[in-house]
Amino acid sequence: QVQLQESGGGLVQAGGSLRLSCAVSGRTFSRYAMGWFRQAPGKEREFVAGISWNGHATLYADSVKGRFTISRDNAKNTQYLQMNNLKPEDTAVYYCATGKIAFTGTSESSYDNWGQGTQVTVSS
Repeated sequence: QVQLQESGGGLVQAGGSLRLSCAVSGRTFSRYAMGWFRQAPGKEREFVAGISWNGHATLYADSVKGRFTISRDNAKNTQYLQMNNLKPEDTAVYYCATGKIAFTGTSESSYDNWGQGTQVTVSS
């Protein structure tokens, strides 16, 4: 059984930074892409960032480009999302997801396992 455990969420002021982590077990982590999604209150879940199996290819939503950085450590079965210059509109529950194949995509259909989510709240 694949398990994903997010951590690192919290409350931060606008302009601040947070680093999310997602530890994966039950799967050969290094073979698959990984991704981050988020869901704000009253909105649908949306793609934030994705990374290929070896970390060489990344994708970002336009709203986070230049502020967020996705990375992974295959030796630790963990992916990360470094979030800088946070804005109130970044407030959401952030979800970690495992990709179905080695390369990343932006659609939820490209991912097959999901974490429980971690809350990120950015105050103005």
